[in-house]
Amino acid sequence: MPTDIQERCNTIEACYEFTLSYAAQGLLTDEGSPSGKQVREHLGRAAEVLRGIEESYAAAVKQEQLAPADRYQAFFAVLARDAQSSLAAIELVLAQPAISSQLIDNLNASMHLRALLTDLFLITEILELRQSQQKALAAN
Repeated sequence: MPTDIQERCNTIEACYEFTLSYAAQGLLTDEGSPSGKQVREHLGRAAEVLRGIEESYAAAVKQEQLAPADRYQAFFAVLARDAQSSLAAIELVLAQPAISSQLIDNLNASMHLRALLTDLFLITEILELRQSQQKALAAN
């Protein structure tokens, strides 16, 4: 699987997993807590990789010569929309002076973030399956 898209997916998934644990802590603020500092770091990294995920996906489609191209282009529009919506939500949370567990719980429940995660799971599975098929063909 193309490394860049895989790394971006892993960063976003790691952020989501961390924020699930942060939401369960019942914190009123992120100040003065080690996990408070970490939540901002995870969200910041997720925002950073989201800013380039569309280009990364396009490069993966081209590199892997995925066809039919029109189907991948149509999904590209979905990914772009979900990534932009998720980025806007994450940046809104990061702009707050205090990040509570409840705020993160609401972010995690956002349909935008959930849609993005599902998009990424779909992309990852398709690329991994195609890579496995190519290895199997090469072995025969």
